[in-house]
Amino acid sequence: MALHQYDPTFYEQRGYNKDIMPKGPEQRDTSAFNFFTLWMGAVHNIPNYAAVGGFLILGLSPLQVMFALVISSFLIGILLAVNGYAGSKYGIPFAIHLRLTYGDIGAKLPGILRGVIAGIAWFGLQTFAGSVALIIVLNKIFPGFSDIGGGHKFLGITVSGFIAFMLFWLINFAIGFGGGKILNKFTAVLNPLIYIIFGGMTIWGIKAGGGFSNILNYELSTNGSTAYPVLLGFFIVFNSLLAVWAAPGASVADFTQRAKSTKAQIIGQISGVVVAHVLFAFSSICILIGGSIYYGKQEWNILNIIERWDSNIAIIFAVGILLMTTISTNATSNIIPAGYQISALFPKKITYRKGVVIAGIVSILIMPWKMMENNDSIFLFLNMIGAILGPVAGVMVFHFYVVAKKKINLEKLYFDMNDVSKSVQRFNMSAYVATIIGVIVSSLGFIPQLGIIGQLSWFIGFFIAGLCYLALNQMLRRKGDYDEI
Repeated sequence: MALHQYDPTFYEQRGYNKDIMPKGPEQRDTSAFNFFTLWMGAVHNIPNYAAVGGFLILGLSPLQVMFALVISSFLIGILLAVNGYAGSKYGIPFAIHLRLTYGDIGAKLPGILRGVIAGIAWFGLQTFAGSVALIIVLNKIFPGFSDIGGGHKFLGITVSGFIAFMLFWLINFAIGFGGGKILNKFTAVLNPLIYIIFGGMTIWGIKAGGGFSNILNYELSTNGSTAYPVLLGFFIVFNSLLAVWAAPGASVADFTQRAKSTKAQIIGQISGVVVAHVLFAFSSICILIGGSIYYGKQEWNILNIIERWDSNIAIIFAVGILLMTTISTNATSNIIPAGYQISALFPKKITYRKGVVIAGIVSILIMPWKMMENNDSIFLFLNMIGAILGPVAGVMVFHFYVVAKKKINLEKLYFDMNDVSKSVQRFNMSAYVATIIGVIVSSLGFIPQLGIIGQLSWFIGFFIAGLCYLALNQMLRRKGDYDEI
C-alpha cells in the first residue's frame, strides 16, 4: 500500500476529518484488556435483567436459561470479533466499513438507520430508563425529591422526572463527548465494581432463596404464555440476545479501528463478552428468583427487588452500579456510533464531537419519555431495528470475507469513489437488494400467523441477506458490472 495511507494531512487535504480517517499504528491504543472491559456494562443493565424474566416464562428451567445465556455470549462475541476484523486490520470506522459494502452513496441509508435513528432514539430511551432508576437514589438521598413540582408536568414529564433525566443525560453526554479514551477509563473502573456489587447481590439472592438448589427448583409461572420446546426455547434466547446486540454488532468497527491488533480485539471481545455473560447468567437467575422467593411474589424487575431492601446504603450502591452500566451501554451502543455517523455524513463540516452534540440535543427534543408511554411501540421499534440491522450485518460480513477476501485498498476506498469517472461502484445494488430481501423476510414475523419468524428474525435476516448477496454478486460478476475495492 502507499506510504501515505495513514498520513492525516493526506486525508485532510481531500476533505476528510480525523474521526473517519483510517487509524495509523500510533493511534491504535485499545488493548485486549480494554476490549475485555468494554462490553461488561452492556451486559449488566436493567433491560437485560428484565429480559431474563421473559426467558424464564418460555418454558425453560432456570438452569436451562443459564446455559442459553452463556451459549448466546459465544455467538455475540464471535459476531463482534468477525465484523470488527475490518476495523482492526485497516483502522477504518463503521461509516467507511459500510462504504466498503454498499458504496459511498449506498452507505448513507444503513448508516442513518444504525447511527442516527437507532443510535439517537435509543440514547434518549436508555437515558430516560436510567433516570427512572436515578430517582430511586435521589429519593433516598433527598427524601421527597419526587414531590418537586407538586406532580405538575413539563413537556409531558414531571418536574422531578425532567430534572433526573437532564442530570443523567449530562453524565451520558460527557462520556460520549470524551469518546473511546474516556470510555476505556470509565469501563476500567466500572468492571471491578460490577464483580463486587453483582457478586454481593448474587450471594444475597442465594441466601434469600434458601440456597442455590431452591433457586434451580423454583416453580415458575408462565402467566398463560405458551411454553416452547426446549431446543426452540434456546434458539429464541439466542435470537433475542443477538437482536439486542444487533446495533453494536453492526457498528463494532467504531471501536476496533483503534485496536492494537486484530488478535487483541478478538481475544478481548470474545473473552469479555463470555465472562460477562457467565456472571450475568448466574447472578440474574439468583437475584431474580431469590428475590421472588424471599418476597413471596414472582418478580422480574430488579429495581423492584432492590427498592425493597432495608439498607439505604445498599440500595444506593446497587442502583448506582446499574446506572453506571446503563451509561456504558449508552456510550458503546448509541451516542458514540451516532457521533461518528453524523460526522461521516458531513465530513467537511462536522467532527465526531460536533456529531455527539447534535445527537445529544436531538435525543432531548424527541422527548423519549413520550415514546415510553406505550410499551408496545417501544418493542415494535426494537424489533424493527433488529430486523433491519441483522440483514445489514449479514451483508457486511459476507462481503468482507467472501467477496473482498479480507483485502481492502484504502486509497481506492477513500478517494476513487469521489470521482464519478472511476468504475468503482458508488451504489452497490446487490447489497441493497439482498438487504431489502432480508428485511422483508425477517419482518414477516410481525404477521401473527408467522410469529415464529419474528422469534428467529435476526438469524433469518442475517443469513438470508448474506446468501442472497453472494448470489446477486456472482450474477453481476458474470456480467462484468462489478469492480471490487
